[in-house]
Amino acid sequence: MSSHLLSLSIWVPILGALLVFAVGSERRNAARWLALAVAVAGFLVTLPIYMGFDAKQAGMQLVEQASWVAPFRIQYLLGVDGISMLFVLLNSFITIMVVLAGWEVIEEKQAQYMGAFLIMSGLMNGIFCALDAVLFYVFFEASLIPMYLIIGIWGGPNRVYAAFKFFLYTLLGSLLMLVAFVYLFVSSGSFNILDWHQLPIDIGVQKLIFIAFLLSFAVKVPMWPVHTWLPDAHVEAPTGGSVVLAAIALKLGAYGFLRFSLPIVPDASQFFQPLMIGLSLTAVIYIGFVALVQSDMKKLVAYSSISHMGFVTLGFFIFNPLGIEGALVQMLSHGFVSGAMFLCIGVMYDRVHSRQIADYGGVVNTMPKFAALFLLFAMANSGLPATSGFVGEFMVALGAVQFNFWTGFAAATTLIVGAAYTLWMYKRVVFGAVANHNVAELDDINNREFLILGVLAVCVLAMGLYPFPFTDVMHASVDNLLKHVAAGKLM
Repeated sequence: MSSHLLSLSIWVPILGALLVFAVGSERRNAARWLALAVAVAGFLVTLPIYMGFDAKQAGMQLVEQASWVAPFRIQYLLGVDGISMLFVLLNSFITIMVVLAGWEVIEEKQAQYMGAFLIMSGLMNGIFCALDAVLFYVFFEASLIPMYLIIGIWGGPNRVYAAFKFFLYTLLGSLLMLVAFVYLFVSSGSFNILDWHQLPIDIGVQKLIFIAFLLSFAVKVPMWPVHTWLPDAHVEAPTGGSVVLAAIALKLGAYGFLRFSLPIVPDASQFFQPLMIGLSLTAVIYIGFVALVQSDMKKLVAYSSISHMGFVTLGFFIFNPLGIEGALVQMLSHGFVSGAMFLCIGVMYDRVHSRQIADYGGVVNTMPKFAALFLLFAMANSGLPATSGFVGEFMVALGAVQFNFWTGFAAATTLIVGAAYTLWMYKRVVFGAVANHNVAELDDINNREFLILGVLAVCVLAMGLYPFPFTDVMHASVDNLLKHVAAGKLM
């Protein structure tokens, strides 16, 4: 059974979603309990992946291989290394939180809503496990469909516009990636991504392939200036959609840089290093100030996500172990923290039906348990030591200082700006006297909401206090990647 764990992590949620669809929304209680059971099962099958992982091995583990489209040498090829494995666990874990978050909130088409998230969970795991480029592309593109439907059906008043913009941006970007894949196949005679890592490519062609990958993955991250779809998507998406977008979907672009850009075109990656650092620092600093002036809580956290992901791409392109490992830790932490922030905003929106900061004030007086948990997540979003938000940012800042002092200095400003926009929002929403009758009538979080936020709080603190279980599995794979980049492969 262990040799098929990756397939189980992909297909258990997808096939389970079909059962949820079959139960239907008419039997609402049965559908949501079944969805929860499938989500938990999907997470449980990923635990042996971590338990049996050999942290000292740099290569792919738990490899599964079968012929798919034989004439074109396309394979069903799966495997994980220290870079991809943790994201499979994170994705499957977040799916449980999302199913619980929609338990009472979603009233129409609940079975379809939860089924869409389960399908998306399986497709995301497929992206992180795929070692065949066509298989990767199929999962990569297919993951757009459930998110498009989630925003377009269960979203806010401008949901159709936001869903269309999200779909169009990401689809157009990934078409260039397909062109690069076709060229690499013609050059190598294989769609095996690991074969492409060894392929000698002329520097001029490397630059073109890098640009194709950049335009595809930058939209997904999203990097400045192709970030404008994200705030719209977040604002219109239901709470669960925002959580999955922030916690998992944004990681796909960043993961693409590590799986494709750096190892396949290492010389071009080094050539474009100044551009990537410049774009990353722009996201970290400029988008941080954009977040500072937002009046909508969801938009503020959406811009915060863009700023934090700028830290991730910065860590990748300073080409040292601290930078890349710090960026990976930041991606995992951002999954917990941003997901929790959107869930907290969702808790308030469910009660007041407003995301405007001005409509709140004094929430601590009526929701003390909620205010305490929200404070922890706000502090983690600000990068407070002993929370997960600090670990990754500190590692990237150290790596950036090793690379260049002023780059590290500029990156560290995110700790100041991040604290400014997060804590100022928290102060206006939570502290002070009760602002209006809506706040006065608020009920504190119920047991279900306390369970969701409490589990995420434990994750944030555990990762902040003891990050070793997360960082230990990365070392060998990151060192191997950096050796590959340093060696280059000019013809």
